[in-house]
Amino acid sequence: MAHRLSHRLPPRRSALRLLAGIGAVTLGAPACGPDKVAEGAAAAAPGPRMGAEWERHARTFMAWPALRSVWGADLRSVCEDIARVARAVAEYEPVVMLARPGQVAAARKACGRGVEVVPLAVDDLWARDTVPVFVEDDGKVTGVDLNFNGWGDKQEHSNDARVGRALLSQYGIPRRKAPLVAEGGSLETDGEGTLLVTESSVVNDNRNPGKSRDRVEAELKRTLGIEKVVWLAGVRGQDITDAHVDSLVRFTAPGVVLLDEAHPGTPADVWSRAADQAKAVLSEARDARGRPFEVIGLPQPDPARITGEGDDFVSTYINFYVANGAVFMPRFGDRGADSRARSILREHFPGRDVVPVRIDTIAAGGGGIHCSTHDQPGRPAD
Repeated sequence: MAHRLSHRLPPRRSALRLLAGIGAVTLGAPACGPDKVAEGAAAAAPGPRMGAEWERHARTFMAWPALRSVWGADLRSVCEDIARVARAVAEYEPVVMLARPGQVAAARKACGRGVEVVPLAVDDLWARDTVPVFVEDDGKVTGVDLNFNGWGDKQEHSNDARVGRALLSQYGIPRRKAPLVAEGGSLETDGEGTLLVTESSVVNDNRNPGKSRDRVEAELKRTLGIEKVVWLAGVRGQDITDAHVDSLVRFTAPGVVLLDEAHPGTPADVWSRAADQAKAVLSEARDARGRPFEVIGLPQPDPARITGEGDDFVSTYINFYVANGAVFMPRFGDRGADSRARSILREHFPGRDVVPVRIDTIAAGGGGIHCSTHDQPGRPAD
């Protein structure tokens, strides 16, 4: 798996080496309502349903990086990256960029006329984690506020903690407060009742103190309409997210997943061992419909060939984003690996354009395209 410790302090996935004396790193024990329901999902029991990302989107939400105290001299270049992603996605579906009132003009200038910029107080660009997840319940879309707390109180995000309530109110979307703390990047679903989660990012006292895995699972099922949770160990304490699933394994269809795969010759570390553990779990697991998982590796680029800087550059292709008619993947500069990843994504998302986007500063700060986007299910307005 990609290195997840940013060499910059304190971007989102800041190095936690400062906490090294607190406890050893462990891998743990194995232990959006769309306009058209995915095939096989229509027969699901009444109640909420969290849709798959490949279902129709009404819009994509993003957030404008606000703080020089986080990004330092890289603030300008990370804004350029975010604007580049927004413009690319806006070719396929509506994009709403959330920006602090004093930064609206700069965001509009950078993003262009194809992106709607909405004044709303934000702290940073990680919309996947700060914007609520969406479910469909009785034909209506509801936003589930996951009570964002700065990835377990590792960073102060007072504005981002309020994004859920403010955004849903602004768009007139009903809000449901989740009975647990999590982030959108920690949840991966096939839209047919199966959820993939890393235990390290949710069953963790920095989010849900005192809650057992069984209790967290029950709350996820009840809140999101999930029937089967497949638990992956993840990695604790080595990145600010505690190893979100969206940089480890992703669905491309019910029963089919892409798994992050280290570049050949890369020394084994906690991330590659987490990927190995996930592969072992998935090889034995069944989804909510009783299907076995087909697991396909999505190899990382050669660290010597990427254009981004930093010893801990996040170079996984797994953090792709599926939009209406397109899939957006990072372009890292290793032409062979970039091309191979694009071919794999084309094979698994036929009929969609696969669009590479350069995101070197976002990746150096510890994230990717999926981390910076958040889909709202539904049909785009005419």
